[in-house]
Amino acid sequence: MDERFTVVASAGSFLREDGDDVRLPHRWTPGGVGVRTAFTGGHVLNLAVAACVLNDLYREAEAGGVDLRGVRVRAEGGFDTSCWKSTGISYAVEIDSASPQEDVDRLLATVDDAAEIPRALRQGAAVTRSPA
Repeated sequence: MDERFTVVASAGSFLREDGDDVRLPHRWTPGGVGVRTAFTGGHVLNLAVAACVLNDLYREAEAGGVDLRGVRVRAEGGFDTSCWKSTGISYAVEIDSASPQEDVDRLLATVDDAAEIPRALRQGAAVTRSPA
């Protein structure tokens, strides 16, 4: 069975004001980042992807001169619950920008290549327990 874990991270014009998001400070946006998720290990893993992509979009946009008014990243992944093997994580990005679409598309491609957490997960990683 594949159980799904969905998270949403938003900043700028996509921040929700209804009080359901957890608000976290963010160096690239004055209003911080809103996070909408449950708190399980599966959700936190997917949040790492969404947060990394969102953060890198702002970082790379500033470096490349792309105007970002808002970003929303939705990440979803699942696990085969019979053995808790990940069935993969996918993410979708919404961008509110006055910049030309070609610049936004180039930004998305740059971040897909550069975002550290997705890159690490694509390579696989050993996870070990250390003595306390």
